[in-house]
Order: sequence, then structure tokens, then C-alpha cells
Amino acid sequence: MAQIATKFVKWDVPELTTLQDSRVYKLRERLNNGDKLNREEKNWITRNVRESIYFRRGIALCGYLFDFSDILKRYFVKQHGQICEYYAIDKTALRSVLYGRIEVIVEVSN
Repeated sequence: MAQIATKFVKWDVPELTTLQDSRVYKLRERLNNGDKLNREEKNWITRNVRESIYFRRGIALCGYLFDFSDILKRYFVKQHGQICEYYAIDKTALRSVLYGRIEVIVEVSN
């Protein structure tokens, strides 16, 4: 069972319990309880992980890291003549957050 979130800043932040109503907290809690995610939730996590400026496999909120590395897979995507690395729940979620023509998506196993 993954921890809900970890503090990643040195300064004082509100208690983690104050974030219980946030979407990212609820999704991490559902995953910890073994619940399945629907397509919209998978796409939301993939989009927010991709747009994160602090972490590659998690979502930052109010000084806490909500780590989703246990469910994310690593992909290489060839698009517009370039190859980029992304982390996503699945190929469908990755396609939903990328724009333009995708030539190839390859899942990389660790």
C-alpha cells in the first residue's frame, strides 16, 4: 500500500488532512484501497503528471507529493520526427493528452 503523500518542502505547510477534499487525494486513496479507476480518472492523472513541473511520476499539491509511480508505465513516443519519454497509466490515456499525429508508442519495461 502506497503512502498517500509525502512532504517535499522545508517550510511549514498545512496538515495533509486539510487536502482530503482534493481530487488527487481522493484518487490516491481509492488506489490504495484497491479500487479501479475509470477512463476519465486515468486521463486526469496522466495529464497532471505530464504537466507537473516538479516531478515526473507524481503530482504536487500544497507542498506534498502524491506519488503515482506504482501505476504509471514508461513510454517512448515518436512524434513530429522526435522521440520523447512520457509516464502514463496506459496508451489510451497517453494518446488523450498528446496532440498531433503520433507515429509510434513503445512501452518500456524496467
